[in-house]
Amino acid sequence: MFPLQRLGVDVWPIHTVQFSNHTGYGAWRGQVFEAGLIRELVAGIEDRGVLSECDGVLSGYMGSAEIAEAILDVVATVKRANPAAQYCCDPVIGDVGRGVFVRAGLPEFMRDRALRVADVVTPNQFELNYLSGRESKTLAQALDAVQRLRDAGPRAVLVTSLHTAETPQDSIDLLAADETGAFRVRTPNLPISVNGAGDAIAALFFAHYLRSGRVAQALGQAASAIFGVLEKTVELGAREIQLIAAQDELVKPSRLFEPEAVGA
Repeated sequence: MFPLQRLGVDVWPIHTVQFSNHTGYGAWRGQVFEAGLIRELVAGIEDRGVLSECDGVLSGYMGSAEIAEAILDVVATVKRANPAAQYCCDPVIGDVGRGVFVRAGLPEFMRDRALRVADVVTPNQFELNYLSGRESKTLAQALDAVQRLRDAGPRAVLVTSLHTAETPQDSIDLLAADETGAFRVRTPNLPISVNGAGDAIAALFFAHYLRSGRVAQALGQAASAIFGVLEKTVELGAREIQLIAAQDELVKPSRLFEPEAVGA
């Protein structure tokens, strides 16, 4: 929410869970809300007659397959009110080294249902491999996997935390593609392990993509902003991503990374 709001985007949040902390810690307290609550809240917003003003729907971690179904219902409702609205799905499934960490049924839902509805998807490398059924050990393989995702439905794909055979050990790549081509941004690999960076960059990329309609521009702006936030987090020695302390980086990053065209 906050990265979007700091960019001047009006956000209508609907919480699907209430947890004490990010699940990346391995232990947490709280609950997953019922799918009916999600539909009820959106119906309440619809009653206000404002859904035609909604430009996009962004989803992240989903606590259950039932909630995932409700989110796709929300997308359909919003698109009926505003056919130009886009849906960005951050397909939270798992990560390299951790494997799948969501409830049973959700990985298959992402692959078989959400992928076909989304306009934009923002997987990490592990999720890219799962959703595409391909490996991404080389840049060529990653590009092929991205194209597989695009063939399934999404117009634009952003791959976060990508490390291929061509990526230097001290660097990390981000790869984005739409009908205009494929583009890569390479940044230094910071000595940090925090939760929430994927959520933040999905929001940043989606906002910039909605505004510019240019995947390369959205990639460069999002990558630069998240690098600035993470660099500040390292500087402060924090375990939590420092969105507040580094909020100016969201709007005007200290260091700009230019995207380069890759592939054919």
